[in-house]
Amino acid sequence: MRFGETDVAGRRIAARAIPWEGEAGPPRFRFDPVSRAVVLRPEEGAVSVGPSDPEQWRRALRRPPAGPVLVGPGAPAEELREASRAAARGALDTGRAVYLLDPEPSDLPDAPPEGFVAIHCGIPDESLVARLRAGAGRATAGLLLPILPGWTGEPAFLDHATAAAALAGARFVAGLLLSGDGESRRRAVAARAIAEPGSEERFFDRAHHGDWEGESRAALERLEELALGRGLATRPPRPRGASEPRVNAAASEALEDLAERESGDEHRATMLRAAVRWLDELGRDLGPVVAEGNFRKVFPLGADIAPEVERALVAARR
Repeated sequence: MRFGETDVAGRRIAARAIPWEGEAGPPRFRFDPVSRAVVLRPEEGAVSVGPSDPEQWRRALRRPPAGPVLVGPGAPAEELREASRAAARGALDTGRAVYLLDPEPSDLPDAPPEGFVAIHCGIPDESLVARLRAGAGRATAGLLLPILPGWTGEPAFLDHATAAAALAGARFVAGLLLSGDGESRRRAVAARAIAEPGSEERFFDRAHHGDWEGESRAALERLEELALGRGLATRPPRPRGASEPRVNAAASEALEDLAERESGDEHRATMLRAAVRWLDELGRDLGPVVAEGNFRKVFPLGADIAPEVERALVAARR
């Protein structure tokens, strides 16, 4: 269990439940949306597994801070141990919203689908597409595609990825901009060598000597165009936990979207995300407060973003 605010695909995460701790065995690499980096996995190693009792996860997740929980990543052995499914069930039982990272079909809890969203982060190969298709009928699910210039960021690959996700029943295709530091690029080259042996030399030049950030941004814009053209959202929807007021949760989602669109203004984006945190932690249904015209009396974060927050709440009431 890890508490502390982070971000995945533009959505606030207040805590992480990690049912499987350790990196070993297949697949040989994965993409981590929290660290925004490639994780290389040895063929053998120690992996610890969490409890299969949802109540233990529920008790652990009753601690603050309030807000959505990220559960995962999943593991192929889940059908035997059921740790991921137990963690998801325990998180939902606290009334929190839940994001499932790389879930196996057996990870999906028997719960109302508005409470959780499945995020499949990686290259849409046969295995990922099969997991996405298997879960699409039971949950809001989609693809988080890592953007790597010279590989997954190429136009043909972007088109293939969005098409494959759409055919598998995805509701969204979002892009993951990976960290551009030297170690992250080294791991990306190693992953390319595993995925497509013999291609790593040309990719090395692109990764280490090209315009990584500029090409990544351009590829992300192209991915979003392709996703919208296929009727897909460009980021995962925010689920709503059972204890969360509907208006607050919908306003949080709208403000997260606005913060992403205005990310060029760092101060403003930070303040909008602070407003999301305030909404998540408040616990009080702001629908009646807005209806009575009293929102400005209770909002503590300053007049510069108060109009946007109030507009989001008003829209959420409709």
